[in-house]
Amino acid sequence: MGSSLFRPLQPKKFDDPPVAASPAPPDASEAPTSPEQAPLFNNCWSCRVLSGSGLIGAGLYVYLVARKPMKLGYAPGPGPIAQMVIGISIACWGIVILADPKGKAYRVV
Repeated sequence: MGSSLFRPLQPKKFDDPPVAASPAPPDASEAPTSPEQAPLFNNCWSCRVLSGSGLIGAGLYVYLVARKPMKLGYAPGPGPIAQMVIGISIACWGIVILADPKGKAYRVV
């Protein structure tokens, strides 16, 4: 009942990478232009709706939890005000994801 999990590990031998000579720097007139970077991942419509609405909901929850003591009549301190700002920021991030202002997302059919 031998298992490959309990076999002793065999050391692997790796070859040294070849050392390349450094190329001469290009002239200023022939400097290559940087290509436009491709997005890290393509956002589909359903992904944007799910994550955007989730962030809006989380932001509203953070905001309303910070506002609850003020409804009871307590004076707002710096902590609840910072929490309200963070909640609004999270909700705005969700709106930006939903709106896709740069138009880089595509719709998957």
